[in-house]
Amino acid sequence: MEESLWYLLAGTRGSENRARIVRTLDEQPRNANRLSEAIDLDYNTVRHHLDTLREHEVVVRSGDGYGAVYRLSDRFEANREIYERVVETVEYSHTGGSGGGTPEGAE
Repeated sequence: MEESLWYLLAGTRGSENRARIVRTLDEQPRNANRLSEAIDLDYNTVRHHLDTLREHEVVVRSGDGYGAVYRLSDRFEANREIYERVVETVEYSHTGGSGGGTPEGAE
């Protein structure tokens, strides 16, 4: 899981948006539409990132279709300290500084 989290949240294009998605799902499970509204990101972009996060077992989906609800996986929860370390280390463009920040919209 550690390698996946570094790759997903620090090593690739879209890392910041995925970090925002994880932070928002940590507040409460949501469907893709509500998540899109919460972080002000295009619905299709959110769906793309959710698919990527599912492939790496960071999130799980309950239900099917438009109303499917996403939440953080048990595997992610068991490795939460790695996630915290990644977001503390990475400089996201909307945090206004290096390291230690939270992704935009994550406070």
